[in-house]
Amino acid sequence: MPYQHLISERDAAIERLTLNRPQVRNAFNEEMIGELTDWAAAISLDPGVRVVVVAGAGATFCAGADLAWMAQTVEYTEAQNIEDATRASRMFAALDQLPMPLVGRVHGAALGGGAGLAAVCDVVVADEHTLFGFTEVKLGILPAVISPFVVAKIGQSAAREMFLTGRRFSAGRALEIGLVHEVVPPADLDSAVDKIVREILASGPQAVAAAKLLVADVRDKTPAEARDLTARALARRRISAEGQEGLRAFLEKRKPGWSG
Repeated sequence: MPYQHLISERDAAIERLTLNRPQVRNAFNEEMIGELTDWAAAISLDPGVRVVVVAGAGATFCAGADLAWMAQTVEYTEAQNIEDATRASRMFAALDQLPMPLVGRVHGAALGGGAGLAAVCDVVVADEHTLFGFTEVKLGILPAVISPFVVAKIGQSAAREMFLTGRRFSAGRALEIGLVHEVVPPADLDSAVDKIVREILASGPQAVAAAKLLVADVRDKTPAEARDLTARALARRRISAEGQEGLRAFLEKRKPGWSG
């Protein structure tokens, strides 16, 4: 499907998605939100995709909300604002719930909703010069739509600091609070992302998808609930065809079938 604000490219089992509004620092507007939601729905049903890399065209990963879009919302009624925010929330949820890993290639800046996009990525590699921020309170508004994903990623303590101050922070600080997982010089950004992708492709594709679900499933469980859930999850993987292949390959000192 052709997109106006996205570039979607397939490289074997790798989907490379690029936000493509460099003239406005890849800021979100209604059209991009709709395209990302549609793209997520389509890619979720594609069994050939094992990993997605999301990046931003130009000098910035994503600067948050488009100014022209924000100017329109000034005139919205409360009902219109609820509808608008719900669309954005659905987009972030669709990206968060992708069945395959979402790897963020972050550079330049990730502000507001752009930092929220980093929060829904499973693994994030950032250029060491990237600037982050949940800056909504500086405008008298809230990081409300992205808050469930951000708090799940960085915890309440860091969220209190970042949400309440609205201050911008470095890639090093983003690494400390768990928003990103690796910080590298600009020249090493692509190679670092590719290394993560190779690690994912070397693992069982169904196991990776199940592991992603497991993280979400155990988050709010009591120890007793988690005990039953995790025992059943492990048992299912051990008797699955992929699990059997992986275990036998390990015991036989050979590569599993999915590794190519």
